[in-house]
Amino acid sequence: MTAVLLAKLILAPTLVVGSTLAGRRWGAAIAGVLVSLPIVAGPILLFSWLDHGDRFAAEAASASLRGIAVLGGFALLFSVLCAYLPWPVVLGVTWVACLTGGVLMAQVHVGPVGGLLLALSVDAVCWYILSRRRADAPVAVQPRWWDLPSRAVATGLLVVTLTTAASALGPEMTGVLAPFPIATSVVAAFALAQAGPATAVAILAGVLRGLPGFAIFCFVVALLVERLGGPAAFAAGTAAALATAFVLRPRVRGTITSAAPSGSASPSRS
Repeated sequence: MTAVLLAKLILAPTLVVGSTLAGRRWGAAIAGVLVSLPIVAGPILLFSWLDHGDRFAAEAASASLRGIAVLGGFALLFSVLCAYLPWPVVLGVTWVACLTGGVLMAQVHVGPVGGLLLALSVDAVCWYILSRRRADAPVAVQPRWWDLPSRAVATGLLVVTLTTAASALGPEMTGVLAPFPIATSVVAAFALAQAGPATAVAILAGVLRGLPGFAIFCFVVALLVERLGGPAAFAAGTAAALATAFVLRPRVRGTITSAAPSGSASPSRS
């Protein structure tokens, strides 16, 4: 139990902090790709395997593919709403939509192949729609000293709360809720609050670009965990996810120049 709690408190916050630093160095799209990696869902599925065995993990990983389709819709909806609404409202509306979509997707029973096709199709449509929307260039702001610690704390609290609730709901809901946009929400909401919609949209475009790697991870685990066991399946899924993310990564164009004064780094955009 201690190892599970430590993993929840360390892995996802580390991803958020690392992706934030990478975004400041190489651009918001890179941050989005990194935050879409299965650092949150991967441990959820891994501990599901440790606690409940191969079959539970296979079913949960297959269900996660439907959750990834919901995550793609979350990214698109957040991108549309953030141009018109303050970040707390955007986050509330998109979370409600995401939870509703997750409950509905838990009732859709398809295998790993069908789930993969669904995830990739929804992600492709959402990315196409987002790429067709006119977007301003993202900007950077001078972060305050508390920026990274507050992101890490927020992520850790969300991970513990949501994964603890999901673990009691069986493989279908565990899997569908595993891709719930915890890290994505933190990174996108902070970007919207501090730098405005353009930076948030750029991050979410990167998330959509990175989701195929996430989907490949879940697909590989769903197919192999009962055949090869947990260690081999999760290792193969991780390798496949990283390879897919590398192939689909956006072109790095260097750092983003700051276009906002340091005083604008408040998280209370309204």
